[in-house]
Amino acid sequence: MTDALIHAAAVVTLDADDHVYRPGGVLVQDGRILRVAPLAAFGVANAPDIDLMDCIVMPGLVNAHTRTPMVLFRGLAEGHSLLTLEGWYDAIRTWELFLQPDMVPPAVAVSCAEMIRTGTTCFADQYFFMDQIVPVVDRCGLRASLAYGIVELGDPIASAHGLAEAEEFLQGLQGHARLKAWIGPHAFFADNRPETMAAELKLADRFDAGMHIHLATSGEEDRICQRLYGRTAVQQMKLLGILERRLLAAHCLTISEHDFAVLAAAPFAAAIIPSSFTRSGASAPRIGAMRAAGVGTALGTDNVANNNSYDLFRDMGLLGKVASFLEHRPGAIPARDIVEMATSGGARALGLENEIGSLEAGKRADLIALDLNEVGWTPLAAQDVFTALVYSVSGMHVREVMVDGRWLLRAGRFTTLDYPAARRELEDAHAELRERRAHGEQTKK
Repeated sequence: MTDALIHAAAVVTLDADDHVYRPGGVLVQDGRILRVAPLAAFGVANAPDIDLMDCIVMPGLVNAHTRTPMVLFRGLAEGHSLLTLEGWYDAIRTWELFLQPDMVPPAVAVSCAEMIRTGTTCFADQYFFMDQIVPVVDRCGLRASLAYGIVELGDPIASAHGLAEAEEFLQGLQGHARLKAWIGPHAFFADNRPETMAAELKLADRFDAGMHIHLATSGEEDRICQRLYGRTAVQQMKLLGILERRLLAAHCLTISEHDFAVLAAAPFAAAIIPSSFTRSGASAPRIGAMRAAGVGTALGTDNVANNNSYDLFRDMGLLGKVASFLEHRPGAIPARDIVEMATSGGARALGLENEIGSLEAGKRADLIALDLNEVGWTPLAAQDVFTALVYSVSGMHVREVMVDGRWLLRAGRFTTLDYPAARRELEDAHAELRERRAHGEQTKK
């Protein structure tokens, strides 16, 4: 861990009063923030000075929905919507059937590298092969809520296997300082039987775990629930007690406004992914109405087979533009609120709002610094800092990344992983995946 007084041209805190200190200082000790204030307020800090006076320092971004191994499939989903069961099965599931465990670590390393390089310090993942994912994420130094993915598709053997693996995973990750174990049913109703859902809820209760799902990507769950139960998926989830658990739901494109109040009263957050629904040609969520109703919202990138980039700054800008386009008014979602969704909104979604998401005394030292020497900032006096962060710059402006007081990126260089080696290994794994598929060598469970 680094004990240091960070000097910055500006410190964007995202605290309750939206303090922006120009210039500002952040005092870090033992992995936590000891103080954030105008730079002139600091006397002798008894810690080395870190000169970032050509940077803006802000909280690290929280990517609320990823699937890190799926970088193996980047480029393979063109022309498909991964937000329909058919599109997902044809473009992704048919490749996953040939995925080998040893292909996963290099994919996760590349995904972590791309997130670190573009300013993400914490992410929420949902996939299987967690025994391969956890060691890589741990070495990279990122913070994460990792959900063991359960994909049943009507197969009781797959259900039993997924539940057993999830239980072992939840047990094994208890007590980790940065990594939290969640449960990841792919989607309620669409590919999970009621018996499987009941078992998942028992696991959530037993381990006090959050649940990370996909919801309302095409209206499919609502159609199923209306036919079987005479109510919407959200109403059925409430009846089953699902909404009593912390629930992070990716996409949320077709939820009825009549159900927003139900979700607002629950420990629920919608992970909004603009690049996913726009590239898929899908419906856009009623994000303005959702937020106005008090529904928790965060921002994610999804898998990069669907998005192609982990740069959460891109999704911030896209969200603002799509919202204004749909509501026919500029600034439909203020830039400050979009930055909040990508930081403290994500932290709240993961139950980490007391630890990360803003730069405040007592919180973990998870922060990033963006280089003011790069293009896009000027004229500085004309641009509101939040507008600049959402619309003028990208994740490639990130120069420094710290998690838990530990530098993961210094002067644009990785400190915890060998990115060139990970790239080479990923290319080899992708070549092997294609070879296995060509010969019909499916993975045995």
